Amino acid sequence: MALHAFQNDRHRADQIPAWQIPAQARGVLNALRMIAMECRTHGRAELFEACALISNQSCVAQDAHARALVRCLRQALGVRPTFYRPGEVDVSFDEAWLIRAVQCSRAKDWPSFEFLIRSRVAPQHLRNLAFLIHGISDRFGKL
Repeated sequence: MALHAFQNDRHRADQIPAWQIPAQARGVLNALRMIAMECRTHGRAELFEACALISNQSCVAQDAHARALVRCLRQALGVRPTFYRPGEVDVSFDEAWLIRAVQCSRAKDWPSFEFLIRSRVAPQHLRNLAFLIHGISDRFGKL
């Protein structure tokens, strides 16, 4: 169920079949979904300020990157991203895109990573969003 709509969207065109998300990535996806649920009542964060705050801390918890990413993703994409509830089998297009970007970062597949973020992220936000995705790929378990 989409967090921002609170409706059952099982037949939406932007859903990705569950089999396309590897089992190892489910943990990261569910962590991001939990953070998205918690952050939906918070105000939007400015992408540049969130990255500057994180980069100045020497010891950053993994959820700091995830929280900054979830709160700033709307600004970077230009639209509200769809996150389903934790444990949901279906995967939204936004979730699949994000998990694939994290996987490419972790595998150091830079051409694929660059293609993914350039295909959806406004040019002025590319560097900061890449920083946050790389932080998640470094701090979360193996995908």
